[in-house]
Amino acid sequence: MDNIINFGYLVAITFFVMGIKKLGRVKTAKQGNTLAAWGMFFAIVLTVVNMSIVTWDQVIVFAFAGAAIGIYASRTVAMTGMPQLVALFNGFGGLASALVAVSYFFQNFSNPTSAVADLGGSGSMIVVFITILIGAVTLTGSYIAFAKLDGRMNGSPIVFKGQHFLNSVIFILILGFIIMTSSGSYPVDPTNLYIFIGLTLVLGIAITIPIGGADMPVVIALLNSYSGMAASAAGFILLMDGNIGGTILIVSGALVGASGLILTNIMCVAMNRSLFSVMLGGFGQEGGTAAEGGEQIQYKPVGSEESAMIFEAAEKVVIVPGYGMAVAQAQHNVRELMEELEKKGVNVQFAIHPVAGRMPGHMNVLLAEANVPYEKLIEMDDINPQFPETDVVLVIGANDVVNPGAQTDPNSPIAGMPVLEVWKSKTVIVNKRGKGVGYAGIENELFGKDNTLMLFGDGKQMIIELTNELKEL
Repeated sequence: MDNIINFGYLVAITFFVMGIKKLGRVKTAKQGNTLAAWGMFFAIVLTVVNMSIVTWDQVIVFAFAGAAIGIYASRTVAMTGMPQLVALFNGFGGLASALVAVSYFFQNFSNPTSAVADLGGSGSMIVVFITILIGAVTLTGSYIAFAKLDGRMNGSPIVFKGQHFLNSVIFILILGFIIMTSSGSYPVDPTNLYIFIGLTLVLGIAITIPIGGADMPVVIALLNSYSGMAASAAGFILLMDGNIGGTILIVSGALVGASGLILTNIMCVAMNRSLFSVMLGGFGQEGGTAAEGGEQIQYKPVGSEESAMIFEAAEKVVIVPGYGMAVAQAQHNVRELMEELEKKGVNVQFAIHPVAGRMPGHMNVLLAEANVPYEKLIEMDDINPQFPETDVVLVIGANDVVNPGAQTDPNSPIAGMPVLEVWKSKTVIVNKRGKGVGYAGIENELFGKDNTLMLFGDGKQMIIELTNELKEL
């Protein structure tokens, strides 16, 4: 029976790997998601059969309850709320792993009759505490990220004097607690566990609150990696308890942890930030600054009718989507604009910055939802050389990712950050709701360029008006 279970787990792991592989491309992403879901289904069924600690009636009840919650979330959460949902899911993953470790603790280390000597003694205790540490930090860190993204907390960095020293003290206390408790006598007083959990929960909050909104794509990727590492650690705990189901947790958790770290590195490179600087926080706390040598930006407003005439005369148009498009839920209207321009013989492409939006791949997901052909989504490194030959660039709700200050102002908070060089095109039309700054809290030099026109107004409404004007030309 163990051989059958192990073979089944191998099949599930294969589905996970194939799913992640296919998620790497927009065209095959849905298929990859389906494969990974089937892999998880096989893993759950095999685990239930192997453990035999719950009845099938209970399995069906909880499976339907979980499926109902998942269906409800997927159908009711707007695309603008997807980053928040991902943050919550990361937190739930950390919580589940921590609960596995807590359960193991009470079963083996606080029970006087437990044969802890056969469980590896202090070694297994260390694994338990590490699992709780990663899981608890993921839980509270993810909730802070959720609260900032959802507007329930100020999205700006929360910093104060002595903050890094306090975080260091908390971390040293946690390490000291692990060493002292693991090398002590058994059984262990549960009070020690409660103190440890409290410290880890506080650490998760303390290391996340100083991180500003501009770094949220990095934070989400990192917390996703944490949730995978927590799951992998929980798998070792299950193996220590003689449960072969720990194998699939170790492998799947390692996949999530490794891919999350890779994605985190990609996000850091895209923002010219080190992971260390992200975790120290502070990005976005600077106040808005005047651009171009301290001079006030002189905006050149334009209406939808004038914009339509500019677009009609163009041969090549590049659309740059940002979080403003997500807030306005204008992705479907943008696709209609693309189709209307193509009817007039205009070549339309989309320039995708790696950290546009509030989570990795946010713009890709939105445009895929609107059925924009994936071959029209061009990555930053490939589109930047094309801007000098582009007639019109339409920026919809993007800010920091198109700011020339990243290249011209060495004192800017985003100095050195790779950006979309839209200002090199013949004409730039920027759609913004108002004159507010981006996540980094600084003015955008692009808005004052001679070839930049500002189309102020709600993204969805402006795109509709622009499309209607094109139809009448």
